[in-house]
Amino acid sequence: MSSRYGKLVGAIDAGTGSVRFLVFAASTSELLTYHKVELETLTPKEGWVEQDPMVILHLVEECIEKCVGYLVDLDINPNDIVAIGITNQRETTIVWDSTTGKPLYNAIVWSDVRTKSIVDTYASKIKNTTFLTTICGLPISTYFSAVKLNWLMDNVDEVKNAIKDNKCLFGTVDSWLIWNLTGGVDGGLHITDVTNASRTLLMNLRTLQWEPQLLKFFNIPSQILPQIRSSSEIYGCLKDGPLQGVPISGILGDQQSALVGQSCLQAGQAKNTYGTGCFLLYNTGTAIVHSSQGLLTTVAYQFGARAPITYALEGSIAVAGQTFKWLRDNLNIIADLNEIESLVQKSSSHTDVVFVPAFSGLYAPYWQRDARSIICGLTDETSKVDIVKAALEAVCFQTRDILEAMKEDCGVALEKLLVDGGMTANKYLMQLQADLTGTPVSECTNFLAKSSSSSGSSPIGGWKSSGQS
Repeated sequence: MSSRYGKLVGAIDAGTGSVRFLVFAASTSELLTYHKVELETLTPKEGWVEQDPMVILHLVEECIEKCVGYLVDLDINPNDIVAIGITNQRETTIVWDSTTGKPLYNAIVWSDVRTKSIVDTYASKIKNTTFLTTICGLPISTYFSAVKLNWLMDNVDEVKNAIKDNKCLFGTVDSWLIWNLTGGVDGGLHITDVTNASRTLLMNLRTLQWEPQLLKFFNIPSQILPQIRSSSEIYGCLKDGPLQGVPISGILGDQQSALVGQSCLQAGQAKNTYGTGCFLLYNTGTAIVHSSQGLLTTVAYQFGARAPITYALEGSIAVAGQTFKWLRDNLNIIADLNEIESLVQKSSSHTDVVFVPAFSGLYAPYWQRDARSIICGLTDETSKVDIVKAALEAVCFQTRDILEAMKEDCGVALEKLLVDGGMTANKYLMQLQADLTGTPVSECTNFLAKSSSSSGSSPIGGWKSSGQS
């Protein structure tokens, strides 16, 4: 088989809505092939959002196997893959038995809000409102991993017993995948990286270690936690499968990986990802900037164990693309997500419908966990198009709120907003975003952000801008 592309790099992308594996030419960053599978989300009760950890693992393995087959079909040697990186949905919490390798409960997804009462209890104990943010950069919220872990420890007997027997392991999705892919019960590595660890409420932003003060506050036993490593180093190798022996050499939470992928490597650069939720990250360089406007302070990346740490401010919107899946699946207002742009562009309707999609409460900059969704301004002339338009406007207005908060914290308005994610395929939405913020929007045109197919081969595309109109 041909080695015409030279060394290749593989990437596991384990997101909230899908799992995929991609193969790039290392020298040119050209995307050679990929395979993508949708990931089912379970909602056993109102406000509960779960996924099956075994399904996540099996889909990753399936995507790797399919991609190797595609490479063979393209007459490209799979043995040219020299390293694999992992990017993943963050905060989502998994606990498993170290002796059997089986999950002790479903993964509790980042948007799950079952921990409201736990959060309220902790909030009542905090007299100094900056206690958490000065250490870990995060407010007390259902969003983060520590309180999800508290719920598991309080409500799932299997977790209680596994901790008592010293065989419980905790991790975010990256930890779960790496442990399994590097051997599982047969010597699997129990690690995470600084970006994912910074989303747990348990890591000290300065030391990049689990903070004893926070472990005590949340009553988390340290022995169940993974070792924290940098975002780029050789961690270990795949134990089995068609890429056995290939090293895993990079880990980044999905939003941090988007920041890096957009080349926002200088302080003052920012990107916004329009996916299930919407996440705007602003590179603050080596400075830890504590927000006075309700934003999060997080680790952006650390490229090597001895490399400097780069930090970011983050504005998180809980519901973005999820709104349109809800309009499709629950209300049957739209039949296909791909029809949204043509639907709104054909309409000349100008009603005053306002939609606030707060299915999981409101995240940054408000952090109102008791907020509920509302659609108002309805009249007898309101159509489904008006509601879809209002949903699009909701994404843009929330993004504007975050941009204004970042301007207050940093003192400088963005000159350009780099964007990615599946929703950026909607030109109406991108132009609306530029109009409502007065900021040019630079949109990635490569097919990764657009494609909903399961496999393919295509080069990376370029960029184009949506200016203020």
